[in-house]
Amino acid sequence: MALSPEMQAQIDQQNAIENNRAANQAAADGKRAKLEALRIAKEVLVENRRTKTAAEATDIDNADITNFAAALTAFVNS
Repeated sequence: MALSPEMQAQIDQQNAIENNRAANQAAADGKRAKLEALRIAKEVLVENRRTKTAAEATDIDNADITNFAAALTAFVNS
């Protein structure tokens, strides 16, 4: 039995809504994963710096954190 055009339109609209919701959820999950990688990278770098002597210690900057976070993300996704 074929669906009426109205029923098919409703089903198509529900499918579009669900696809949009899934895409938004995937984007939010991706951002959450990146933020978590940044948090972990910062914690690791701070802890590694804390365990060094004053002569060996260097300042941690944004590039250090983002590079380490990118390495973490690449490792997890591989």
